[in-house]
Amino acid sequence: MTFAAPMFPAAARAAFAAHYPEVPHVLSHDLGHHPLFELEALAQLAEALPEASIEYNRGDLPIGVDGKPERPAISIGETIRGIAETGSWAVLKNIEQNPLYAAILHDLLEELRPQIEARTGAMMMTQAFVFVSSPNAVTPYHFDPEHNILLQLRGAKTMTQFPAGDAAYAPDEVHEGYHTGGARELAWREELARGGREFRIGPGQALFVPVMAPHFVRNGPEPSISLSITWRSEWSFAEADARAFNGVLRRIGFKPRSTGRWPARNLAKAYGWRLLRKLRRRS
Repeated sequence: MTFAAPMFPAAARAAFAAHYPEVPHVLSHDLGHHPLFELEALAQLAEALPEASIEYNRGDLPIGVDGKPERPAISIGETIRGIAETGSWAVLKNIEQNPLYAAILHDLLEELRPQIEARTGAMMMTQAFVFVSSPNAVTPYHFDPEHNILLQLRGAKTMTQFPAGDAAYAPDEVHEGYHTGGARELAWREELARGGREFRIGPGQALFVPVMAPHFVRNGPEPSISLSITWRSEWSFAEADARAFNGVLRRIGFKPRSTGRWPARNLAKAYGWRLLRKLRRRS
């Protein structure tokens, strides 16, 4: 599909260009009440997706959790259809596996391709995720490895973001563990709260989240539906690989310097990790 008019207005594209890739900001969108993002359509999508593409949990979680929480007893379809009462949050991962949703992801990112590629080069590994949340549900404190724009379609939520690349909010050791197969959930301490910045978004608004910026989300008093469109860049992959290489150095007794944020390229360590990974595959 191709939208009849741009979903990101000119002012939103200009704001994005001025802030990308390191500054979180709110921008507008015109995706509106698209039929593919109604609850029944999303429930059917969830029931058709592979098990690995579905995650759902209780909505009354604390900001900080120790590892992955257990799923509720009800099914993903029941969770989404009854999201107003189920006290849950759910994420449908890689919805671009479905051609209809793949077309929406493609069209949205094509509108921003010039601004993205002017700063961080070619878009790589484009993906889309849908979040369906009960009233007042909490998505715990964590980080993600992608460049991310979260479009709010229904309801409202408040995301509290923290500075990306600051070890006070996400220790280097956690990053290193994540990029070698560990969890991305972060330990929460109340004293961290003063370093956060709150962004409240409602329908027609979107929020840009820089790569690996720690954050947690509180849903508003109504059910929420959000669409997350993400992409990677060679820069983001290089930082991830450099962090993985730092993990190797730390395990053998070194105290490696933390990776640099954009526009630092982190290439020496990234190439080191890629060589190690290639040698491991051959052995």
